[in-house]
Amino acid sequence: METIGEAKLWTFLSGRTFAARGATCSQVRHSNGFEVSDYLDLARRVAELQFLNRDYVLLFRGQSQDYKNDKGNSTLKPSLFRQIGGQNPNSAQLLDRFQALSEAERILTQEYEMRGFMGRDRLIRQRVLRWSILQHYEVCKTPVLDVSQSLRIAASFASTDATPAAFVFVLGVPNISGAITASAEAGVQIVRLASVCPPLAVRPHIQEGYLLGEYPEMTGYDQKQHYSHFEIDLGRRLIAKFRFNPSTFWKRGDFSRVRPAALYPNESDPVFAAAEAVRHRIVHVE
Repeated sequence: METIGEAKLWTFLSGRTFAARGATCSQVRHSNGFEVSDYLDLARRVAELQFLNRDYVLLFRGQSQDYKNDKGNSTLKPSLFRQIGGQNPNSAQLLDRFQALSEAERILTQEYEMRGFMGRDRLIRQRVLRWSILQHYEVCKTPVLDVSQSLRIAASFASTDATPAAFVFVLGVPNISGAITASAEAGVQIVRLASVCPPLAVRPHIQEGYLLGEYPEMTGYDQKQHYSHFEIDLGRRLIAKFRFNPSTFWKRGDFSRVRPAALYPNESDPVFAAAEAVRHRIVHVE
């Protein structure tokens, strides 16, 4: 039996050492990211992280840039809370975003009912499921963040822009159980996208997608006032940050990049059409 409170965060930090080491989340966020040569190198290091950080389930997010806050730490905020011109959104901007989200939820529910999609009863009852659909299909800004349980999917998303450096962020979350996992201790909830999207929408199932958000839910602007901006940053769940050059990363070994056509929703997805209908009927805000 282990003594409570002695668990360490194991990670890889940029610098001279190539071995996993104990560190804090702040050190990970402030670092430049540990450079990996190819997909197999990344996979091996993530496997080591999962073995060493056995109290957490690892989820991944790929980005073509490492966005940092005014302290120089990586920031992974849901789109609804992201900065505008380098500044946190003010009260008026947040109100506009929440109003647009509420309108998008209402129209999405109508589209689900009109098209007879499976799962519409759950969608009506659970707001976080509506957020998950709206976020995955990029209809409007939401309080949830896209991640994946597939390392290859995350690395492929990171490689979509022609940049010399791409990033894969490794986040640690509590044990996942069921379609929605809520942890009061960690203050997060995890939504499994495959349990939200109808079976006709195959791509979300293939992508092993998840959505992360605050728990309890950030239901509106009034509740947001009880949180500081730094508290709603999922960078606080960061275990590791890896960087790589997409032009060489996929050329070695037997692992190929997932094509953009397989990553992004298109007309072959019936839910995409519903999402587009919602997008065209709402007012878009910064």
